[in-house]
Amino acid sequence: MVDITEKEMDNPTFKSDTVLSDVHLHCPSKRHLMVRLNAVGQPVFLSYFKLLWNTEDSASEKHVREAAAEREHQYRSADELCDKDRNNLKKEREFNGEGLEALLDDDGDLEVVRRPRSASDLEAEDLTRDRVYPVILMKGKEDAFEDEEQECTCSDVVKIEHTMATPLEDVGKQVWRAAFLLADYILFKRDTFRCCLVLELGGGTGITSIIMGTAAKRVYCTDVGEDLLAMCEQNVALNKHLMDPGGGEVKIKELDWLKDEFCTDPEAPYSWSEEEIADLHDHCTVIMAADVFYDDDLTDALFRTLYRITHNLRNSCTVYLALEKRLNFTLRHMDVTCEAYSHFRNTLHDLENLQDRKMKYTVEPIKLDFCQFLVYERIEQL
Repeated sequence: MVDITEKEMDNPTFKSDTVLSDVHLHCPSKRHLMVRLNAVGQPVFLSYFKLLWNTEDSASEKHVREAAAEREHQYRSADELCDKDRNNLKKEREFNGEGLEALLDDDGDLEVVRRPRSASDLEAEDLTRDRVYPVILMKGKEDAFEDEEQECTCSDVVKIEHTMATPLEDVGKQVWRAAFLLADYILFKRDTFRCCLVLELGGGTGITSIIMGTAAKRVYCTDVGEDLLAMCEQNVALNKHLMDPGGGEVKIKELDWLKDEFCTDPEAPYSWSEEEIADLHDHCTVIMAADVFYDDDLTDALFRTLYRITHNLRNSCTVYLALEKRLNFTLRHMDVTCEAYSHFRNTLHDLENLQDRKMKYTVEPIKLDFCQFLVYERIEQL
């Protein structure tokens, strides 16, 4: 048990290499509950992401309307509390607008009509939008989420443990927009992925693999780092109820792009068995990755891994890559650039033009006009 004072949590310290995700600012969860510290001392939060299962062809427009209605509902109570105050303000403006003499006290000082304190206090107390007060619970406390689970509809909520700020090497522990975008596409094309065997590269928190598991027969969700994979495994367990109706299965495995072989050490916690490797090579028809292109060396390693795996597959395979084009100002160029994205596109172009007698790769962009099943900000850089 680690004790962190409320003051320390209210004033987090970010270092120069800290990467902060902004997805949690847009998710529709009631609150973020800090559940534990991970192995390297990073706060781990639990967030609820609502699935819009009943999305139709016009779901994107419908979502916008629903989101606006929800925001209106959230602030309705506060608006009602302030109606009286607004009326007073309106009367005051009308009074002054008619050119009447301003009120003065006995000494000739101006009497200022102030906002009633009671209305302000009530507004602050009764807002339906909960404030975030992180709480640390004991690690391994199985009943920590009982009250939360009772308030959630299991069929339309994804529960994800994640961090909100990490060093660059731990960004997989955060949730990124491209993961939501890819999840949207999976839900939009569920029939396409039904009963498939899928491999995810750089699965991170596992949210995309979990969504894929609602349609696919089996998903191998891969990443590197025991701490990250343990978090991913926990998230799969938290959302097993979403995959059970369709019989989907998500397996958490280690896959290091900087190594040429699968990890088969039986002592390693997330290693591959020979049967699982054969299963992947014999039946995999879909590979996916979301927001993994932020470092040029890792991008090169991923494409080498992608080539090696597809080269050994028995069946043809479709690879889905989703990413956010992140713009940064660099001193070297003295301009806003996106070098990681440029390197990704160049490498993708090289793969498409690869001269290989056995393999041929074709690249097609997917239009982003498909329905939105998760509440997040679908920005133009996706």
